Amino acid sequence: MSEESRVAIVTGAARGIGAATARRLAADGMAVAVVDIEEAATKETVDAIAGAGGRALGVGADVSDRDQVEAAVSRIAGELGAPTVLVNNAGVLRDNLLFKMTNADWDTVMGVHLRGAFLFSQAAQKHMVDRKWGRIVNLSSTSALGNRGQANYAAAKAGLQGFTKTLAIELGPFGVTVNAVAPGFIVTDMTAATAARMKVDFDDFQKHAAAEIPVRRPGRPEDVAHTISFLASEGAGFVSGQVIYVAGGPRD
Repeated sequence: MSEESRVAIVTGAARGIGAATARRLAADGMAVAVVDIEEAATKETVDAIAGAGGRALGVGADVSDRDQVEAAVSRIAGELGAPTVLVNNAGVLRDNLLFKMTNADWDTVMGVHLRGAFLFSQAAQKHMVDRKWGRIVNLSSTSALGNRGQANYAAAKAGLQGFTKTLAIELGPFGVTVNAVAPGFIVTDMTAATAARMKVDFDDFQKHAAAEIPVRRPGRPEDVAHTISFLASEGAGFVSGQVIYVAGGPRD
């Protein structure tokens, strides 16, 4: 199956890592379904792909809602073709120290990250298994190793690593690989919001982060997109169940 005949789904693709990944997979020759909570929010990414000569479809869906996810995958299959590449990137932050964290803070993060990856993987894998070829890439994070104020986010991102390894075992016999990418500090709207919450200037926030990174610079969404591009490629067929840290240096 050539890249030109493949259809990819990228969740949380209106901006940041998701948008960069959607553009990269389109540049690789895939048709890309750009999924976000509101379809209108996908327009910029869809237009960028179309402007570069690619094929894209904007789809609005709450990744934590089974009916919406199944409807989205069905629509994508009907309008673009059967999806055989899935990037579970959708994510939210509800940071707080443990003693301040609410049920809603916990449940929202688990719902988007873990339930969302579960629902989209379950819906998309049917198409992959039918074709005996597929790629699923889940977005974890260096926060999976522990990060103050992120008990919910860290637990979700660590959970995605176990989810990834289990799916790799279950789906491997059907020609489907499943891997995770764990970004470190990446310059996005999400990290800008974190700086704002901490009442720190974002430029200073980036400089402080860069000083702790061996390559001495913060990451960019494109850094993550390049790694996802490899994992979604034909050449990555013998790489499965792995967690790749895209963090500018080694992580445990």
